[in-house]
Amino acid sequence: MHTPKTRWLVATGLLVLLLSAMVWSLMDLPRLAWLIPGVARESAQSGRVNFFMTLACWLVFGLAVFCLRRAQPAGSDIRRLRPLAGLVLVGSLLLGAAALSAPPSTSNDSARYAWDGIVQKAGISPYDHVPADPALQSLRPEWLFQAPLPDGSCDKANFPAIPDKSNGVCFAVNRPNVPTIYPPTSEIYFFLVRLPLPAEVGFIGFQAAGLLLALGVTLGLLRLSRKFALPLDRVAWWAWSPLVVIEGINNAHVDLLGAGLLLLAVILLARGRVTGSAIAFGAAVATKLVPVIAAPGMLYRKPWRFIVVSIGTFLVLYLPYLLLSGIGVLGFLPGYLSEEGYDSTQQTSRFVLLTLFLPPQAAVLVGALIILGTGILLWRRTDPDRPWDSQVLFVSVVLLVVSPTYVWYALLLLPLIVLSGRYEYFSVVVALTMLYLSTPLPESMVTARSALAGAVLVLLAAWIWRRQRPGALEPGSLLVPSLASSRTTT
Repeated sequence: MHTPKTRWLVATGLLVLLLSAMVWSLMDLPRLAWLIPGVARESAQSGRVNFFMTLACWLVFGLAVFCLRRAQPAGSDIRRLRPLAGLVLVGSLLLGAAALSAPPSTSNDSARYAWDGIVQKAGISPYDHVPADPALQSLRPEWLFQAPLPDGSCDKANFPAIPDKSNGVCFAVNRPNVPTIYPPTSEIYFFLVRLPLPAEVGFIGFQAAGLLLALGVTLGLLRLSRKFALPLDRVAWWAWSPLVVIEGINNAHVDLLGAGLLLLAVILLARGRVTGSAIAFGAAVATKLVPVIAAPGMLYRKPWRFIVVSIGTFLVLYLPYLLLSGIGVLGFLPGYLSEEGYDSTQQTSRFVLLTLFLPPQAAVLVGALIILGTGILLWRRTDPDRPWDSQVLFVSVVLLVVSPTYVWYALLLLPLIVLSGRYEYFSVVVALTMLYLSTPLPESMVTARSALAGAVLVLLAAWIWRRQRPGALEPGSLLVPSLASSRTTT
């Protein structure tokens, strides 16, 4: 019987402890004052400190999973490596605790989640009123709504990210004068998280829910590792990922729920359970709409049934809100697309690689054609025994072409990276991280283009390398045929 290599196991544990300490410091920048005098959440150097500290977290994460891989003897029975599985789970808990140690560090999206949940607890549709509506003043908790300071400014120490101000009230909720944008799965989630919580419980509610979601996916992947020989180092790709820890737990983005549902849909479809997969996929799309970009890689088995059931699930989830609010269920979506520059004739961070060579409107058209062509090609060429290879490629192409500012959209990519074993796709996640964190910096456009172009080069180099070495996915990166061969078509 093989045992884990002790030195690599010890090195892994130390690196996980280091990563946890780095995350703990990053969640509240004043904790770094001993190292960087004067640093604060809103200080002049906070943007750069956050940028480089986050990249350092990714570096330590990479070293930790490398050591974990080396701690697992080649050809060992994964089910017997309980110390490694325990380390993966304990590491996930430590990193989650570090993420819970401070309010959301760079985003106040969870303030909107909380408000939507509070409104629903009162029996009101979240699509009917904007947060600034005085009609809902009696529902406002102090941690979301506060009076301004004597000088008229908002006390940034009380709110994560940048507070909004409207009609003499400081709002932790962003865009307080527009309706919610979130689809029904998200709204149901917001309601369920806030349902047992008193009004005075703040951001920790959704952060704890994010930790539970992340742990749930980790436990699911550990189950795959036992049943289908998924290597444990790849479970850690999710469990210890700085993206999951920072954006999924600390900033509590609901995209984590969408990623979990997408993973469920992918696994069910690989096992031949088309109806169950379509239901999970429809629910994932009804979480944030973004998971729809995975659709071309999901149509390799009974596509029409999958499409009909997915759309049906999506509509059923919307139905209660549609009956209450009518067309209002569209919320801020049309305004959001315009605000984010998807229909802009001006230079924005959207389609940032293409706008290096094309005017904005032409870049949108060319980008749409690239996405459409790639989607059709992968739909027709998806390997039913390795569908995640097509799925991870298409989602990456969409993210690289569109270049969304919000790195948490890449949470969808992580489960597909884990299943495919294509670690080169982490370059896309890191590039989007650099794009997001460089936004407040003067060199943001150069950084964004350099990072995304670097990711493209990494993917091309990896493709050439794998073409020259057909066995490059070995050892320990093939989840199938063991998973696909266990399928039962329903």
